Amino acid sequence: MKNILLACSSGMSTSLLVTKMEEAAKSKGEEVNIWAVGQDKAFSELAKADVLLIGPQMRFMKKKFERAAKEEKVFVDVIDPVAYGRVDGESVLKKALAFFNE
Repeated sequence: MKNILLACSSGMSTSLLVTKMEEAAKSKGEEVNIWAVGQDKAFSELAKADVLLIGPQMRFMKKKFERAAKEEKVFVDVIDPVAYGRVDGESVLKKALAFFNE
């Protein structure tokens, strides 16, 4: 099971993205666990994740998340702003799954 955590300022906009990502994963036969939280809960959820994707509005926090994620060996990246704005679950899922192939 691949665990993908999304984080944004409040967790609400990424919740919509989670639904789209789950639909895309189901159509591809991928076994994933995807959930979204606000930035205040993201640090406490890191240990449960393999990948953390943060909303574009939190780009400035990437280094802070990377430092925290290093101990847990969690990959961290920023969600593409265009995919985020379009709620393009397939593109965001593809980005998250790419970390498992590295």
